Amino acid sequence: MIVNNNIEIQYSSLGVKEIIDRLESLLLVKGVTIYARIDQQAEAAMAGLELPELEFILFGNPKVGGALISLNPLVALDLPLKVVAWKEDIGRTAIAYNTLDFISNRYAFAREVLGAVDLSGLIKQIL
Repeated sequence: MIVNNNIEIQYSSLGVKEIIDRLESLLLVKGVTIYARIDQQAEAAMAGLELPELEFILFGNPKVGGALISLNPLVALDLPLKVVAWKEDIGRTAIAYNTLDFISNRYAFAREVLGAVDLSGLIKQIL
């Protein structure tokens, strides 16, 4: 795990699609709302651009997110949550997301209020 500018990055030998598939399945089992899943490589190809394999997924819990937004509407800039996975040149897959500390510090929330936005444990379950 690497934390860089408040972004946590984990690595896996699994493919991008498999990582996002696993995350989506786990989120659905937990009753989390999936707002979007975007294959950015395919989107770029439609625009005539080449990107390495890259997908991201936006998800959240409207009850939890709504409660946070009611405390500070600016948190909607980072909600719903997003995880991005991409294939690196060296063949491994990187998975990145905002750290709990980043969101806590950015919006002056106590860490205890943000338990549902801590993605570290969730990502460990799919790797």
